[in-house]
Amino acid sequence: MIGLHEGKGPGPKKNTEKVFSLRLSVVGCSPRIWRRLLVRESMWLTRLHDCIQIAFDWFDYQTHVFALDDLKYGNPFRKDELAVEDDRDVTLADIDLGTRDRLFYEYHFGEGWQVEIRVEKAVPLEKGAAYPLCTGGERAGPPEDCGGLEAYHDMLACIKEPNTDLGREWLEWLGPNFDPAVCDLEKINKALRKLGK
Repeated sequence: MIGLHEGKGPGPKKNTEKVFSLRLSVVGCSPRIWRRLLVRESMWLTRLHDCIQIAFDWFDYQTHVFALDDLKYGNPFRKDELAVEDDRDVTLADIDLGTRDRLFYEYHFGEGWQVEIRVEKAVPLEKGAAYPLCTGGERAGPPEDCGGLEAYHDMLACIKEPNTDLGREWLEWLGPNFDPAVCDLEKINKALRKLGK
């Protein structure tokens, strides 16, 4: 006779997929600009690229590459220009990213933006939870095509003086809704929900 807890063969397969809490920091920005994203370890790097674009309010107009030590992953259509592996074929789990590793995301080579990506922790997948999810962050992302890190810092100084010619020019270019001090988590998560896994 088979008892209640006995069975023939293995029981239901447990989902062992993990969720990474990633800390994304724009390198060189002062004050710091960062985001915390919860993502599945099965996420393709190309999808992580989409998440980063959303998290920093960029528009994906430019080339990107992920770099981990000597390995580079990016857009396969740019292979002639860059020695990269196709980021559509590689997941976070594939690169075996640990808490001591630093993955870099390089974007807009003319402006030289770098985002440092660190795994803060890995936790079990929570049943019914929606991923990706942005759970924290500080400050707005540097505006797309603002000229790079030095120009971004100059821009911040100029908009503090809105009555100067440069201050007015920058504020007109940025539009009325840009506030460098605000990280809009609601807007980010609304866009991430549309993105899905």
